[in-house]
Amino acid sequence: MTAFSTITEPISAEGIDPSRSACVLIGVDDYTLLDSLRSVRHNLVELRAALTNEEIWGIPEDRIFTVANPSAPADLAGPIREAGLLAEDTLIVYYAGHGLIDRHEQQLLLTLPGSVEDQPDTCVRASDVRRAIRDTGPALRRVLILDCCFSGQVLTEMTSVDSGRQGGQVAVETLRGVEGSYVMTSAPRDRPSHAPDPKRCTVFTGALVDVLRHGLPDGPPKLGLHAIFQTVKARITAMRPEMPQEPQDEDRNGVGRLDFVRNVAVLPPLAPAPDLVTELPRRSRLRTLLWSLTAGAAGLALGLSAPAAADWWQRNHPASATGSCGGHLADADAPRAVLLDHSDALNKKNVDYEAVEGLSALALVSERPDGVEALALADNSPGLLFPLTLGSPFDLNPTADTAHTLRRATGKKFPQWYDGEGMALEEGGRTVLVGSETGPAIRRFDIATGKQLGADFPIPEDLRFWPQGSAQTGRSIESLTLSPDGRHLYAGWEAALAKDGDQRGRALIRIQRYTGEPGGAYTPDKQYAYLASDGMHLVELVALNNSNGLLALERAYTAGLGTAARVVQLSLDQARDVTAEDSLYGLPADVFADETPVLDLAACPAGGPGAVATPASNHSNPLMDNVEGMALGKEWSTGRYKGWRPLYLISDDNGSGDQITRLYSLAVRLNP
Repeated sequence: MTAFSTITEPISAEGIDPSRSACVLIGVDDYTLLDSLRSVRHNLVELRAALTNEEIWGIPEDRIFTVANPSAPADLAGPIREAGLLAEDTLIVYYAGHGLIDRHEQQLLLTLPGSVEDQPDTCVRASDVRRAIRDTGPALRRVLILDCCFSGQVLTEMTSVDSGRQGGQVAVETLRGVEGSYVMTSAPRDRPSHAPDPKRCTVFTGALVDVLRHGLPDGPPKLGLHAIFQTVKARITAMRPEMPQEPQDEDRNGVGRLDFVRNVAVLPPLAPAPDLVTELPRRSRLRTLLWSLTAGAAGLALGLSAPAAADWWQRNHPASATGSCGGHLADADAPRAVLLDHSDALNKKNVDYEAVEGLSALALVSERPDGVEALALADNSPGLLFPLTLGSPFDLNPTADTAHTLRRATGKKFPQWYDGEGMALEEGGRTVLVGSETGPAIRRFDIATGKQLGADFPIPEDLRFWPQGSAQTGRSIESLTLSPDGRHLYAGWEAALAKDGDQRGRALIRIQRYTGEPGGAYTPDKQYAYLASDGMHLVELVALNNSNGLLALERAYTAGLGTAARVVQLSLDQARDVTAEDSLYGLPADVFADETPVLDLAACPAGGPGAVATPASNHSNPLMDNVEGMALGKEWSTGRYKGWRPLYLISDDNGSGDQITRLYSLAVRLNP
């Protein structure tokens, strides 16, 4: 192992190379006794997104590791040592959480979820973190960024050691023994750091991310760590004079002056590399690591060479469930859909003694940098609307709030099982349209009170159940969506009408379009038809535009084989109105909507062993379950997925112990 305190070769002045560096982002927000720090969770998400953005720095996904709420000192230091074995150029370590001072030894203590004030043995000494950074791997440079109260104490400890003073019991060599090192702290040694808004990043990291994302209009093409620091410090001083928080930094051998990130304020956007997306599935995507290293395992890793450590890493830290989900653009070997994350956090949860189960439809309420808000419709009785907070599409963390119960206009509950399956949020977010298989029926509800507004929408006679129509019992209205301008409402029937049948196993599905005004009455005007995939049924629709573009979610269940779920893009532009057709069977192909496959959920990577909880139901891919809800976010204007859109799917557990309530987030590229 190289003794970094004796390095004499000059540090390269070409800049910090992300492809040969490694980064560890450590955050603690969930404390047992100390106050929770919700802002830290946003720090990890936003800082990671900035550092992986190729427009900014572009560190590969398999070289940046997120460590959330490490429970023991080895869980915090272990990832640093492992990343150190990968870093040839620069090792960057970031920590955010509560910072405490050991009153007897005057040391900075980094906290863990179970840390207790005045009990240093429940914390991690900053000197031990510095030692882990210094002693591991071949990196030419080491960078430490601390966002915690009293973080500047780490610089005082380093000064004490450098000058020969012990500084209490601090007797280990520090980063000043490394030829190339840089330290940035959020506050001086005697000042707190601030996190006033739990829905946003902390003050320091928020300013840091802002500088990375927006650059410096008067700055050079590339920004170094010290230039970034100076701007962050100036912004914090200007924005919070009433809460002094003066960041500190220390640079050894000019690391802070090296080119670090692109200054996006002065440089033109990068042309997207043609093989960028195709490279994604071949990466290990260790996106979020919840470490459980023992001291012995950490010690073993120190004795391994870098290649051997990489093999050990893969065996002991299986890849996460992220990557391409099948379906490719016609003109390129690049996927249409990439799985970003999944979460079972809502599974078998209760809110105010009501079970969060049977979620059959999803609608986005708002999309903000600090998280996505949504509504989920439960198909049980009584019908329930659960407000949800989803987190980021790159880091899902869904939580549910008290449900709104759907009621008659009089306030009384519906007399029979409601079975709400489709939902469309109306402009303004105060009312929602709900499609019910019982009836079938489409109704408008006031979200705040849960009461029905106005009369039921008209349902064409042939789309009703026998003896009026030929809809299959329990397979009527399953999907509902509004065009962006609110002028058209689309209602999709889950299965073919009895009179329509199927075409060689592909159901002939009818979609009823309504025309009206936002918040007003809607009248049926046209019916469209499309051929569902083999053996599949239609369970959700999303309107893509104001001109008959739809996204359709299809699902099927086969005993012994499990569930299948696919998403296809539909264009109704050339499809014919089939309202007057007595049967769809035998009609020519040009009558039906054009369709383009977007994703097959079974084709999404399930990661390494244990990356996905496997439900009791039999599925070919453990990711699969009874997916019924779908919502589409706004197109990304920057970043790796510029031009793509976030897509959310949710599964209905049917209140069964054999199924899972699971939320999925994906990035999708759609036809114009």
